[in-house]
Amino acid sequence: MVQIVLISTCNMKLLLPLNISVFFLIINSMAKPNQEAPSFYQSKKWESADGRNLLYRTALPASLENGEKYPLLVFFHGAGGRGNNNLAQLTDAGMVDAFEKQGVRTNKNSHVFAAQVPKGERWVNVGWNLLGHKMPKISNSMNMALQAIDAYINDEKNQIDSNRIYAMGLSMGGYGTWDAIQRRPNFFAAAVPICGGGDKKYAKKIAHLPIWAWHGERDTVILPIRSSEMVDAIKKAGGAPVYNEVKDRGHNSWVDVWNSNELWEWLYLQKKN
Repeated sequence: MVQIVLISTCNMKLLLPLNISVFFLIINSMAKPNQEAPSFYQSKKWESADGRNLLYRTALPASLENGEKYPLLVFFHGAGGRGNNNLAQLTDAGMVDAFEKQGVRTNKNSHVFAAQVPKGERWVNVGWNLLGHKMPKISNSMNMALQAIDAYINDEKNQIDSNRIYAMGLSMGGYGTWDAIQRRPNFFAAAVPICGGGDKKYAKKIAHLPIWAWHGERDTVILPIRSSEMVDAIKKAGGAPVYNEVKDRGHNSWVDVWNSNELWEWLYLQKKN
């Protein structure tokens, strides 16, 4: 069994050692100035009823056949993916390369949805250095992302299998993953929160959901307790989440997720009853 852990990104106002860690994580995961998105990720923009905009990209399965339905993987990027170029959310932490390596579009024949949080905003409006938090009012980015996801699913030409919608996110997006499944406990078929944290009071609402959480044992940016306490709370509520705290791993536990064939096989076997 591969070790698993939840991940999230840190507040830049933390103590100096943590600031340095976060700074380099963000710099290393940002898109290069001249880098372009793969042609199979279409650039789109969601316009909400109140006049706000959200940039996002979607990728179709490699093969679509009439009458068939296909899974959808929703990806919540980390702090390094923020911006207004509709690109950095794909390159954050090597996401797009990892998804291709694991055959998400090809072998798994899956849709991918990846929205981009504007600079200075978050998926969840809480401090990343906290040891716990109460779920706040939904953020603008999360609210619009869920609206855009609904529209994408409801578009019949996309042939989405509503029983196979998955959530995955790292660092800031690890928080986003917990937030999304807590707000919509019956929407997703499974979730993979990587180094993030959620509100333990919602454990009972998501106890039925297959969850595989990952976190680095030596993560000083977002402490492993944020993942372990969520997992413990869900178990106490009757759930059976999987949790791997990766030995000697720091904040970048997404590397273990990217390389875990077991995780990817598990994820795409999940289906709502």
